[in-house]
Amino acid sequence: MQQSGRPVAPRIERVTVKNYRALQDVTLRNLSAVAVLLGANGSGKSTVFDVFAFLSECFQEGGLRRAWEKRGRFKELRSRDQEGNILIELAYREQADAPGTASPLITYHLEIREEKARPVVACEWMRWKRQHPGAPFHFLEFRDGSGSVITGKQPEAKDQRIRQTLVSPDILAVGTLGNLAENPRVKALKEFITGWYLSYLSANNTRSLPEAGPLEKLSQTGDNLANVIQYLKEQHPDRMDRVTRTLCRRVPRLEGVDADMLASGHLLLKVKDAPFSSGVQAKYISDGTLKLLAYLVLLNDPYPSPLIGLEEPENHLHPKLLIELAEECNQTAGESQMLVTTHSPFFVNGMQPEQVWALGRREDGYTLARRTADMPGIREMMQAGARLGDLWMEGYFDIGDPR
Repeated sequence: MQQSGRPVAPRIERVTVKNYRALQDVTLRNLSAVAVLLGANGSGKSTVFDVFAFLSECFQEGGLRRAWEKRGRFKELRSRDQEGNILIELAYREQADAPGTASPLITYHLEIREEKARPVVACEWMRWKRQHPGAPFHFLEFRDGSGSVITGKQPEAKDQRIRQTLVSPDILAVGTLGNLAENPRVKALKEFITGWYLSYLSANNTRSLPEAGPLEKLSQTGDNLANVIQYLKEQHPDRMDRVTRTLCRRVPRLEGVDADMLASGHLLLKVKDAPFSSGVQAKYISDGTLKLLAYLVLLNDPYPSPLIGLEEPENHLHPKLLIELAEECNQTAGESQMLVTTHSPFFVNGMQPEQVWALGRREDGYTLARRTADMPGIREMMQAGARLGDLWMEGYFDIGDPR
C-alpha cells in the first residue's frame, strides 16, 4: 500500500516501558496506525507521551544527558520506590506495507542507569529475525559504552561482528553508528526516531507574527503556522485547498485562510468569515479555530513525520469538532502513525476498540493499560450501536474511573 507515491511509514507494533515514573511495567501491544491513550487526569497518559519525547531528545543535541537532566535526573525520572534500570523497548517495522509483505520486525532495547550522578547506557541492542525458521538475533549490542555491530543492509547471525568503543558511556550507540552508511538498519532507526513530531501546540503561539518566508514543517508549538501556510500555498496548493475546504466545512461561515505580508517583513495570519469582505487577524480568532487549523496543516503535510503525537487535542476545541478531528487522524494514518492522548469521550467516539488503550492506576499507584478491544463485552455493545467514549463515561471499561 502506498500513499502519495511513497511507502507507508514505519510502524511501531509494541512498546514496553519499565521504571519510568508511573510506568513501572507497562506494555502496549498490537499498536494500530492511530493509537489513542484514554484516561482520567493522573492515569499516566502524559507519561507515555513523554517516553517518546525522551527517546526523541536522546538523539538530538545534548543527547541522553540533556534529556535526563531536563526531567530531574533519576530522582524524578525513575519510578518511585524502584531500584532497577529505566527500560524502553520498541518493536517496529521499517516499512509496514500490505499484509504478508511487511518488513521484518525489529526490536530496539534501551536500559539506563545512574552512576556517580551521571546517566549510563547500561544496555542497548537491536535485533531482528531475517530467516524462517530461525531465532531472532542481535545485530547491535552495547553495554557501558562498548560492544559490537554487524554491518550491511541485511545483517545475518553468521556475519562478522565489529567491535566498537564509544567515547562515553552516556552516548547511545544508535546515535553514533546511525551516522554511518555501512549500518543502514541502525541509520534507519535513528532517522525514524529523529523524524518524530510530538505536538505541543497552543493557540497563543499560532498568533505570533513570524518573519516572512515559507517553512516546510510546523514547529512543535505552532508559532510558525503562518510560514507553513505560505509554503503550502506556494508549493502544494492542493494540500492547502484541502486544509481550507476541511476547515470551512467544520467551522460555520468560515470562507478562507491567508498569510499576508506586512511592511515590517512579518507574516500576519488572517481568517475570512462570511459575509465580511476582509479577513480577521489571528489575535481575534477563537482558540478552537486556530488549533483546528494548525492540526489540519500538520495532518496535510506533503512529507509527514513517520510518527505524530498529539497530547490532549480536545483543549479549546468544541466537542463536535473532536469526532471530525478523529476522522482526519484516521485519514492521515496511511502516511504516519499517530499517538494521541485524551480524556475526551467525544474524540474516542470516533475510534474503534482496536485503536484505544484505557489507562488507570493499580492499587500500588503505578499505571495499568488495557486495549479496549480486549475488554469483555465492548465489541458486542458497539455492534449494537454504542459508541466507545460513551461506554467509557458510563463505566463499562474494566479499568480506571472516567472521573
